[in-house]
Amino acid sequence: MTRNEFLQELRRALENDLSGNIVKENVEYYSQYITEEVSKGKSEEEVLLMLGDPWVLARTIIDAQNGTEQSEVNGNDRQTYSEYDHERGTTEERSSQSHIFTADTWWKKLLWSLVIIMLIIGIFAIITGVISFLAPILIPLLIIMIIVRILGNRYR
Repeated sequence: MTRNEFLQELRRALENDLSGNIVKENVEYYSQYITEEVSKGKSEEEVLLMLGDPWVLARTIIDAQNGTEQSEVNGNDRQTYSEYDHERGTTEERSSQSHIFTADTWWKKLLWSLVIIMLIIGIFAIITGVISFLAPILIPLLIIMIIVRILGNRYR
């Protein structure tokens, strides 16, 4: 597997569960990590073997975004994301931001759409239920009011 194949697989694995910015940040981090390790004298193949399967690495990154400490994911010998990209905010700031309900993936957008549709259907069902409950009472009252008004206008 080449570096580009590894990074493509990592990107594909991350895109289903993380936002675009976080995916880009992680792919850039591992791209830079591979470059640095190769510049230290290791072969690209050795670095990729050290990193392992990109899908397993992606699962670890996704779990880390869901609350695990970055040092547990990267290990003590690797640079953390907050050290690598400190201007984007601390790890705590990013992890608290990941708990906000967003529609950054297709399945979240679909889920939000379904929730909205269900709410509209529920509101419609409640309104029609109230109308069907009150109709047997309101229709005769309306007819009586119309008759009284017509008869009342005749005698004036």
